[in-house]
Amino acid sequence: MEPDQDMSLAATVDAPPGWRSRTAAAHHLMRWESGLAVVVVAIGILGVSTSSEFLTGTNMFNLGLQSGEIAIMALPMTLIIISGEIDLSVASIMGMSSALLGYLWNKHWSMLVIFVVIILVGVLAGAINGLLVTRLGLPSLAVTIGTLGLYRGVANIVLGPNTISNFPTAYTNIGVNGVVSPDLPFSAVAFIVLAIIFGVVLHFTPAGRSIYAMGASPEAATFAGIRVKRIKTMLFIVSGVICSIAGALLTFRLSTAVNTNGLGLELDVVAVVLLGGVSIFGGKGTIVGVVLGVLAFAGIQNALLLTSFNQEAASIPVGGLLLVSVFVPNMAALTARLRAVVARRGRAAPSAIGSGHD
Repeated sequence: MEPDQDMSLAATVDAPPGWRSRTAAAHHLMRWESGLAVVVVAIGILGVSTSSEFLTGTNMFNLGLQSGEIAIMALPMTLIIISGEIDLSVASIMGMSSALLGYLWNKHWSMLVIFVVIILVGVLAGAINGLLVTRLGLPSLAVTIGTLGLYRGVANIVLGPNTISNFPTAYTNIGVNGVVSPDLPFSAVAFIVLAIIFGVVLHFTPAGRSIYAMGASPEAATFAGIRVKRIKTMLFIVSGVICSIAGALLTFRLSTAVNTNGLGLELDVVAVVLLGGVSIFGGKGTIVGVVLGVLAFAGIQNALLLTSFNQEAASIPVGGLLLVSVFVPNMAALTARLRAVVARRGRAAPSAIGSGHD
């Protein structure tokens, strides 16, 4: 340990308890989640100043409805990224599930049987991703880019150019009726319940601690006896199942099954997770942060929708959020790395001059 670090540690240990508690409180307030909560409030103020419709019950219902499936898919994505991997096939699994639901319903299958089938398809799709990553040692980025195209292709084959929209009213009402409260759509309720479950698993169970350990150092986690391959495979399977369910919710909300359902939403899911403070390098992140990320993302999208903002340029805020979410949390590390490079070059310069010949 360097002398400055020793002095800092000694000062902290010898400091009065009140000073240490205030320091801990200040550190807590500086967490990413705290800053994100401020951003959410600021977005709310901006939305109200932009449009008087922003905080109305109808708009809040639509806000939850439009972002519900993205929020649901962000939860398993959170665990996968914290474990040090990524899944870019989430929206394609959603689309494949939607296409399969429409195809089987058009063939007069029972809706209960269809639900079982699409969940099994989600298990299979997630297992393919997980096994390719863990058993063959392939990078998850490359694997899921490949399966992104594969699963979307399956959706195109299954449904083709057809549009299925004759679903029972009992199911399509999911997209227009509130649950518990008239302003709370079904997808928002599903997200709240799943967020609690994922939060408990990630923050209060040995499985959650294992996920953090894997993201921090897969080798150390393996030596500690953690079943890295098994847990990561299960995370991909859970993601597949959740995305299949999200595909069914999206189908019922739109009252339509087409092969393009969910197209391009993987970028939104990743943006929400990274905006929630989950490190793209793994090992860091919280469910609370992701919930706040969902609120911030949905608020920005909704505020822009209520203004004259060009909706064709809606990808600009998403891309900007992705860049900010990656850069800001890692700014200190990047600055330290840059200083180290400059210092090495500064030490190398005199050596190069001294080794010159007359």
